[in-house]
Formats: sequence, C-alpha cells, structure tokens
Amino acid sequence: MRFRRARDQDQLELNLVPLIDVLLVVLIFLAASSTFTRQRQLDVSLPKAQAQAAQPAELLLAISQDGRYALNGDWLDADSPEPLARALKQTPTQEQPALLILADGQAPHFAVVQAMQAARQAGIERIHFATQAP
Repeated sequence: MRFRRARDQDQLELNLVPLIDVLLVVLIFLAASSTFTRQRQLDVSLPKAQAQAAQPAELLLAISQDGRYALNGDWLDADSPEPLARALKQTPTQEQPALLILADGQAPHFAVVQAMQAARQAGIERIHFATQAP
C-alpha cells in the first residue's frame, strides 16, 4: 500500500489586477485633487500702519438709553431730526465740523438714525461713532 500525502494542487498566486485597480484609483484621486497651475508671486511692499492721535471732534452728541439727546453736554428737547438739526447748526464750529456720536448700548436704533439724519440736514459731512474696546 502506498500512502500518499495529499498535496494541495493549488499554488498560491498573487493576483495583481485588484492591486493595479487600487493604484489607479489613488492616482486618479491625486491628479484630481492637486492643481497644476503655477502661482506667481509679486514682490509687493505693503504700507505700514501708523497710529495718529485722533482729531478732537467739534460736536459731541450723546444719546441716552431712553433716546434723549445731549449736544456738548447740554440736554436737548428734540424728538425729531428738525430741532436737532437746528441745534447742530446753531453751535459755533469751524467751516466743516465733525460730529462724534456717543450712543448708549441700549439706545433705540431710530434715535441714532434720527441723529444721522439731523447731521445731514445741518450740513455735517463727517460723522464718527464712538466705540468701546472689549
């Protein structure tokens, strides 16, 4: 009797087709995600910022949280832009005065808009708003 060892007739093969498929997908992904344009760089000299002391405003208009106005520390009885514009015109200033609006954080929006409209009616072109740094 001859006992033969059963040998696997199947040889191990390395199937390269899936490997090539994966490599092609990676290559396509890299080609699609990269850009082929050349970026040109210009040698630009940017301006430097220089802080200057702010010019003091000629007119200070404060707006309280209930919508009342104070011009240069004096309370005004103005509930519309017309009386406020008259008060702005009557204040002695330079030829082109600047207006600094100091509005309370809780001041109504329409009070600030009325102040801007009154400044326009008074012929004031430069309007600044005071802000508070955090």
